Amino acid sequence: MTDGPTLDLKDPGLYRHWAKDTLRYCDTDKQGHINNIAFAVFCETGRVQFLLEPGQPLTPPGTFIVIARLALDFLGEIHWPGEVRIGTGVMSIGRSSFTLGQGIFVNERCVGIADSVLVLADEATRRSTPLPEAMRERLNAALLMTP
Repeated sequence: MTDGPTLDLKDPGLYRHWAKDTLRYCDTDKQGHINNIAFAVFCETGRVQFLLEPGQPLTPPGTFIVIARLALDFLGEIHWPGEVRIGTGVMSIGRSSFTLGQGIFVNERCVGIADSVLVLADEATRRSTPLPEAMRERLNAALLMTP
């Protein structure tokens, strides 16, 4: 993987790609805050919007992406109602995988960070396959950089 400088995923200035998600009452728990499962859903919202941009999906035909790892740090409570913003960007790029970094924000307050390793797989063989050059170029353009 390509290692870069240590990134502070809590810094909203890192992200160029943003998604929004609405807080749902059904995601509240006994303590009255949004439950931890919803944080993983917020990450999925950001990840999917990043990967499947309308008219420009990241993956080439005959391939799909699988998540090999998801690490999620909970940094603060969220209360209903409202919305969250999810920043998403590329932290590193390997031969057949890449790592996304994400921040979950309520206004400017970071309430969670995540990193996930995503692997490109071939639909026919169901095995990892090297990232094609066009995909690499798009991932490189989305690399997170310290502001």
